[in-house]
Amino acid sequence: MAELPSLSHRHYAPAAPANAHAPARARAPAGARYGITVPRDASARLAAGWLALGIAALVGSGVFSLLLVLARTPGLKDLFPVADFFRVALVAHVDLSVLVWFLSFAGVLWSLACDTRGIALGKAALVLCAAGTVALCVAPLTGSAVPVLANYIPVIDNAVFLGGLAIFGAGVALAVARTFWAARTSGALDGEAALRWGIIGSAVATAVALAAFGWSWMEISPYLERKAYFELLFWGGGHVLQFTWTILMLVGWLWLASALGLRLALSPRVALLVLTIALACVFVTPVIYLAHPVASVEHHKLQTWLMRFGGGLAIPPILLAILWSMRSLPPLDAEKRPLFGALAASIGLFAAGGLIGFAISGPNVKIPAHYHGCIVGVTLAFMGLAYHLLPKLGYAAPRSRLAAWQPWLYGGGQLAHIVGLVWSGGYGVERKVAGAEQVLRTPQEVAGMGLMGLGGLVAIIGGLAFVIVVIGALRRGTAEAAH
Repeated sequence: MAELPSLSHRHYAPAAPANAHAPARARAPAGARYGITVPRDASARLAAGWLALGIAALVGSGVFSLLLVLARTPGLKDLFPVADFFRVALVAHVDLSVLVWFLSFAGVLWSLACDTRGIALGKAALVLCAAGTVALCVAPLTGSAVPVLANYIPVIDNAVFLGGLAIFGAGVALAVARTFWAARTSGALDGEAALRWGIIGSAVATAVALAAFGWSWMEISPYLERKAYFELLFWGGGHVLQFTWTILMLVGWLWLASALGLRLALSPRVALLVLTIALACVFVTPVIYLAHPVASVEHHKLQTWLMRFGGGLAIPPILLAILWSMRSLPPLDAEKRPLFGALAASIGLFAAGGLIGFAISGPNVKIPAHYHGCIVGVTLAFMGLAYHLLPKLGYAAPRSRLAAWQPWLYGGGQLAHIVGLVWSGGYGVERKVAGAEQVLRTPQEVAGMGLMGLGGLVAIIGGLAFVIVVIGALRRGTAEAAH
């Protein structure tokens, strides 16, 4: 595993150039820069493979998301066999759009943080994750498809889905092991070292999450009722994975801000310390497991408190530094507009999701509004970082109007989606139900869920636009290389 750069290392600014007395507008603004050098080596090619897997997962998720939104939209919901249809679509949508997409993009960043050692191990990890993803997609078509809506990782309770999930987890474990083995090290404490440490820290958090899943599996009885079994199985590790997403989102924010030409009033030393604090929180998890049984109320509550309070410690310093730096945002060209849209929409959606969390009371649709905001905030950060990384991986840079509008389309649709959920939640509309089970009694409830449906459809269009932009950039880059 990479060594943590020394906090006592002095980071000296370069000597002033000969034209130091040039007009102020010609000087580079003061502040730290964050970014990672991406050499065109085997690790970069592996990163491109992980990105392709993530894009494929988003395509599958989009199909299930469209069906999911239609199953909840007034006027359309009665056209579907709701009970099983809605729940199976929900399981597939959540696992593809969160678990597979997020861990695939983590694979992109883990690969870029590594040199070429262990490349065969990295390829094996990618193949396993791809095979597991295929199994997750086809599981609903293989006979009995019983959806279990457990938190964090909902499942379809059949052998194909559960086997695919296990294969995917094995691939992630190999990717984490390769990251620890092959991570590049740096003696200088600069912005690149801080981002590398954050990426490696996300791999540490993922390793702790996998250990938590294993610990829960060994401790709980397989004879429990299936909903209770999977809820307990994924509760601890699912909470730890939220630290993985948060750390990688913060890495994405810092990287995108610097790609836009912003100079952050946040030194690499402070950024590294903040990311370390976020990582340190995950090591409370083994203490919780040792102190309380997995099935206990105390275990359940302590994991929730850890995520709620520990996970938020790292966000304000980085968020405030980025917002402050935006006061002097440089002019945006065609290549930077998609990056700015993704960064701004990511911050806005994540903040909206966090604020909604304080309004939750009871098992209503305010809960999915909360986590949709936070999850979409992470997704938008990854989308923007994907745009920025494409030319570094040898493909074309997204410069089209569609690329510039895509983050706003996706983010705006998701904002309408969660506003509709919050509105409906205020009238007591329950979560994880659809169709006739929703029992929409008043025009206000119908309007709220209608706004949810409209926003969801717009967000699906925005997600499709992202896939189109990325595939177009991949194809243009491949065509240019062929010539």
